[in-house]
Amino acid sequence: MSQLLLLGTSACHLCEQAEALFLQLNIPFAKIDIAEQEQWQENYAIKIPVLLDLVTKKELGWPFSAEDILSFVGGATPAAQSQHLK
Repeated sequence: MSQLLLLGTSACHLCEQAEALFLQLNIPFAKIDIAEQEQWQENYAIKIPVLLDLVTKKELGWPFSAEDILSFVGGATPAAQSQHLK
């Protein structure tokens, strides 16, 4: 099972859009404000929002859609994706 982090910062409208996609899909995730840790700032300051899977170490950079998220987390077939997005 993946452990997903949504990397962003406050007052970032793109980060808000990315978070809304997760809420729409009802996929569990944790939000990380990159401003709180220098390491996150160095790695992601100009890339946010970024979805990071802590298990696979894969990243998905913005822009991404609900379909992209489902594909990223795996296990969702195209039919399941279209039903889930209705």
